[in-house]
Amino acid sequence: MAISMAGFTFNDALTKSVTAELTVAQIMFVRGAFTAVLVYIVARRMGALDHIRNILQPLILIRIAFETVAAVAFLAALGQVPLANASAILQSLPLAVTLGAALFYKEPVGWRRWTAIGLGFIGVLVIIQPGPEGFTLASLYIVFCVITAAGRDLVTRRIDPSISSLSVTLFTAASISFAGLLLIPVFGGWQPMSGGALGKLAFASIFLFAGYQAIIMAMRTGEISFIAPFRYTSLLWAVLLGMLFFGEVPDIWMVVGASIVIGSGLYTFYRESKRKAALARRADPASPG
Repeated sequence: MAISMAGFTFNDALTKSVTAELTVAQIMFVRGAFTAVLVYIVARRMGALDHIRNILQPLILIRIAFETVAAVAFLAALGQVPLANASAILQSLPLAVTLGAALFYKEPVGWRRWTAIGLGFIGVLVIIQPGPEGFTLASLYIVFCVITAAGRDLVTRRIDPSISSLSVTLFTAASISFAGLLLIPVFGGWQPMSGGALGKLAFASIFLFAGYQAIIMAMRTGEISFIAPFRYTSLLWAVLLGMLFFGEVPDIWMVVGASIVIGSGLYTFYRESKRKAALARRADPASPG
């Protein structure tokens, strides 16, 4: 999860640097194509490509739909909000996943975790500052990205474990690239692309590949309550990269809101681990844990 967050944040920084030159659809198409080629080469060498019939499953198609919508929403906002602010809002994703698991998978959530989820979303409101002075539509795009990304993560947990992570990553990257190609006319047509922008998207695709693969492996093989807190490492990278390359200094609202979101998330993970430990003791009274 830590590797995934670093990969995604470096990808975000490189992508943000070309948003003034290229449209959202172009970025999706070019970056997705680079990523798909990279994943295909690695998967082919590792013999990890599943038959296309194994990939064309409803859950994988739903996951790709969520991923595509999340990508459009995030890229539409990335050029308009500071990198740290975007990352801070994304820190509410674990809370959204917990909420979704309770609503759709009927996972038990006590009043303490419900309270933490509510406080976490208040933290998001502090970050986006809903009002005539602080609120921007781009912030709303990031919130929508959180909702769709939560759907992606919940669906990922239900995908057949026999399907290789590289196959899921390849199909996702190729699908997003194709969606970007279809959306190019909608976003104003093809814009001239410099060699510098192309190179940045090529490097971004490498980081994106690392992020895709690492998060799929984390969500499918790790204990959610243990790995989820490592998502917060992305905020550290976002603040650092935003200051170094974009001159973005986090304001007090971002710091306060992010602190509320992260604190709520950490408490939620703590309560979840305690609940599972109690269930384990009931199942095995002789266990020392």
